[in-house]
Amino acid sequence: MMLNKKLMYTAVSAVLLMVIAGCGDKPTAAPPAAEAAPSSTAAVSGAEGTPGNGADGAEEAVTPSAAPQADPSPTPSATAEPAKPQEQSQSIEVYFTDPQQLDLTPAAVTISFGNETEKYTESFKALQTSSKAEQVTLWGGIELKSLEFKDGQITLDIHKPDEAQLGAGGEAMAISSLAKTFFQFTEVSSIELLVDGEQVESLMGHVDLEHPITRENSGL
Repeated sequence: MMLNKKLMYTAVSAVLLMVIAGCGDKPTAAPPAAEAAPSSTAAVSGAEGTPGNGADGAEEAVTPSAAPQADPSPTPSATAEPAKPQEQSQSIEVYFTDPQQLDLTPAAVTISFGNETEKYTESFKALQTSSKAEQVTLWGGIELKSLEFKDGQITLDIHKPDEAQLGAGGEAMAISSLAKTFFQFTEVSSIELLVDGEQVESLMGHVDLEHPITRENSGL
């Protein structure tokens, strides 16, 4: 009986010693997690804003960089229009007849033109119009359809209505007045006169019409 009590006391003593030894070796507890929070907050503040700016620093707006702008396309320059020929004026002589159709008489007129073709066209028009009763045109009523000047030759295409018909004397003077008017220009060497685009043997049926008319065959 005594032996059992001694064994029991010995076991209890051993347990108590183990408990006391365990309490003495217990490790120090880790600091609360809350104490580490400031460093974590500081790290976030440093990443999101400039230190010292407080809450505003974390919300500071970032200005976006401007997108590169394309160079404006150059505006194409307007195509320059060719300059118009400068208009000239020239005093010339045109030839009319008297009311009795006995002879040709010269009359001085001034024409305006921008090129040679216009010069000869205006000369023919002047031959068709007289401002004096004693100077009668032999080309009134004749329609000038076209006029061309090339290699020294004037080519006229006319239309002759019935009312423009003349007698033999008038027809001869009409051809002579045309030759005198155009051959005053030294650059003109010949005249080709067409009626409705065709060469005809006679302008009005009385006098032969040369093709072309020259100074020589017109008696000038």
